[in-house]
Amino acid sequence: MSPLFDPRRPGFLADPYPDFAALRAREPVHWCEGLKSWVITGYDLCKQALNDPQLSADRISPFRDSLGETERRRIGDLLAMLEDWMVFADPPRHTRLRRAANQIFPPRVMEGMAPRVQAIVAGLIDGMAERRAGDLIRDFGFPLPVMVIADMLGLPLEDQDKFKVWSDDLATFVGSAQLTPDKRARAQDSARAMCDYVHAAVAARRREPRDDRLTRLMALADESGELSEREMVATCVLLLFAGHETTTNLIGNGMLALMRHPAELEGLRRQPELTEAAVEEMLRYDGPTLAMTRIALEDVDYGGTTFRKGDRIFVFLAAANRDPARFPDPDRLDIAREDNRHLTFGYGIHFCLGAPLARLEGRIAIRALLARLGAPALAEPAPEWIDSLSLRGVGALPVTFPS
Repeated sequence: MSPLFDPRRPGFLADPYPDFAALRAREPVHWCEGLKSWVITGYDLCKQALNDPQLSADRISPFRDSLGETERRRIGDLLAMLEDWMVFADPPRHTRLRRAANQIFPPRVMEGMAPRVQAIVAGLIDGMAERRAGDLIRDFGFPLPVMVIADMLGLPLEDQDKFKVWSDDLATFVGSAQLTPDKRARAQDSARAMCDYVHAAVAARRREPRDDRLTRLMALADESGELSEREMVATCVLLLFAGHETTTNLIGNGMLALMRHPAELEGLRRQPELTEAAVEEMLRYDGPTLAMTRIALEDVDYGGTTFRKGDRIFVFLAAANRDPARFPDPDRLDIAREDNRHLTFGYGIHFCLGAPLARLEGRIAIRALLARLGAPALAEPAPEWIDSLSLRGVGALPVTFPS
């Protein structure tokens, strides 16, 4: 790896921020030989890259083209599904896929989910309240958004364990895991399983339509012709995957940050009206997205450095969110921070479709946890972070609550 940047360094996943700070100060646009990629760490350049039409979001096609025929066939189902995800598409295809999804999941629909989110949160907290302990990922952070998105799509809640296994396998590939050697095979198997699952749900809706978002998405696809059935299935898989991944890690990372900053935790308990600002600070301070990836469509200059056509660029949003040129005292968790325009949900045409729902779930969840269970304490001092260069979260977060 690069002498200036090595994401395989022991301890990097647990705390990448010193590495980002050093790199941003010395070489904000850096070629990492180990990743065979450029790395961007400054706020302004990251924001520019996310909104630059000369940098493509399609990292699947170049990857597929780099493979031999045997390997392309071996993970063909995975590649075909990912190529239909709007997050890996450029205009005009991205515009069409995003327009269809926006019609089914407009912000007003997500905001209208508040009563259901509150009911789910209350039920999940009941279980932890009885034990005065729990795993904030397994018992709360994961089931909450999965139950919400399953409700919206009309999928059985009892299948959430399947969603967890499939999503974890996909995350190793989509998230550019560095330490998981079998990530391609695992992601291929789970991509096939998820697509088969959604195909079966679509077939059931064709026999018996329901009042759910999946039925409406099918109707939109049939009436407008904007989505093929393959694209519709891939969109549902994306919603299941991304619809929980962001919120799970927002809750996990946010609660972990509060527990490591007891004064801020106590301040939020005393002033719950700060919850909205606190959630934005959690998203900035240690959010659920580490990086997004772009591919140069042509030679382009960034900060005096030339990206050549075909070069891959890691846009490290987590580093941008700690840029002292944009955020005063960036390494301090400040639940009352103002002017907190972080890049955690992206920027430009690829701004996260589910951001309103993730924010809603985060606000309701954090406020209810602290109100009902008091100040949690870590049951294990050093949670294990997931192996990913794109996603950021812990695999488990065991805690106890005061009696």
